[in-house]
Amino acid sequence: MTVLTLPAQAKVTRYLKGNSADVNPTLAGPAYNFGGGGPDVDEAIQWMINQVRGCTDCATKVDVVVIRSSGDDGYNDAIASMNGVDSVETLVITSRDDSQKANVVNPIKNAEVIFFSGGDQCEYTRNFKNTAVEAAVKSVNARGGAIGGTSAGSMIQSDFVYNACSDTVETREALEDPYEDISFTYDLFKWANMKATLVDTHFSKRDRMGRTMTFIARQIRDGISDSALGIAVDEDTSVVVDKNGMARVMGGAAYFVLADHMPEVCEPQTPLTFSNYKIWKVESGDTFNLKNRPTSGYYLRSVNKGRLSSDPY
Repeated sequence: MTVLTLPAQAKVTRYLKGNSADVNPTLAGPAYNFGGGGPDVDEAIQWMINQVRGCTDCATKVDVVVIRSSGDDGYNDAIASMNGVDSVETLVITSRDDSQKANVVNPIKNAEVIFFSGGDQCEYTRNFKNTAVEAAVKSVNARGGAIGGTSAGSMIQSDFVYNACSDTVETREALEDPYEDISFTYDLFKWANMKATLVDTHFSKRDRMGRTMTFIARQIRDGISDSALGIAVDEDTSVVVDKNGMARVMGGAAYFVLADHMPEVCEPQTPLTFSNYKIWKVESGDTFNLKNRPTSGYYLRSVNKGRLSSDPY
């Protein structure tokens, strides 16, 4: 392992494993991987690599960059051992200023696969929005690369990002007051087929259905969108999305939660009332078409004065 520490004025630490030269293959993506937190689904990371290579067993190799706001090179060994990987470089980026520097941005721009680790989505949104890092990640996507992440690293890739910059709220607090300590970031990464989506993670384990319902109701009540789709991913699970908008679940289960009308009551300091959310539970190996969204196969759940009508799972 080679550890490269940038000059003292930068706070970024770089960990490189593998070949430092840029391989620059022709890419077959874009592709996406939204992990739900907890242990990562290695199969989903390998899937991203194969999608952009356009093969599962060929000589084409890619460079992978892992972006994180804290920690070290914990991903490098595992990803470097995957098929088709030429190098893995972890960048620990801790400030907005560093997100503008060429020696930070260039490795991202030259990568074929980007992976955001878990952590704090508020730090990610504050440090990356309207910076050269954001532009570099978008350029990887534009030339057919793959963008993945887990936990906070997944949440920042949806159209509507719950940023947790005020505080982290869970289901009970969100349903009781849809506005207190709940804020969103918009126009960060606008990936194809992810229009009007909001990703949530650690889902069933932390009982986050009610907060996802609240978050998507807010998008309609605040005039952001006429409808909003929550993509809610359990731990030890990934939702991978190919360039045609087909989402496949790997590991555990994911929930696709649709709000498609104005909430009956969604006001500050007032419990949420919203009838007939449409919910699709998608098990491992099954799919959900994000480009041509289904119009059947869902079940309905409602919230009345901050209380769910029945078990939403």
